[in-house]
Amino acid sequence: MPVKAKQLNHVSVVAKDMAESVRFYTEVLGLEVIPSPTFGFPVTWLAAGNLQVHLFEREGPGSEPPAFHHFGLEMDDFATVYERVKALGIDEPEAFFSAVYELPDGTVQMYVRDPSGNLVELDFRDAASTVDRSRVPEYRRLADDVAQSEAARGATLFLYHRTGDGSTSS
Repeated sequence: MPVKAKQLNHVSVVAKDMAESVRFYTEVLGLEVIPSPTFGFPVTWLAAGNLQVHLFEREGPGSEPPAFHHFGLEMDDFATVYERVKALGIDEPEAFFSAVYELPDGTVQMYVRDPSGNLVELDFRDAASTVDRSRVPEYRRLADDVAQSEAARGATLFLYHRTGDGSTSS
């Protein structure tokens, strides 16, 4: 019988300037610095709910972030985050054709780049009904750009809200 992963624990991303990256993740996205072990290079661990984001500062191969690989953070207030992202000019409209997308389940995604160039997806559960689209010119429905199969229409980023019948709950 194969071994089974229990849950995602953390993601690690490159930090070209640790202080600048820590400031971004704490002040812009609300993560919390937590204790981390001492390694042979700068590392900072951050709490994102009960999961973690690890920042590491290294030189050489692997020190450049990939263009499209990313991780997603569940956020709590679309309007506030959107306004902050726009004011800072960190929205990312190129990687996935728009900086703001609505998925079939009503989740709204917003893409940003951190100071080191890492792509970060900010997710807002059930936000589609509350977003004032007149104030978000780049807002697009994924289904308007890419046809969605029946199975795809049941997709959700929030598996912990799924019920036994495959639907989602609050």
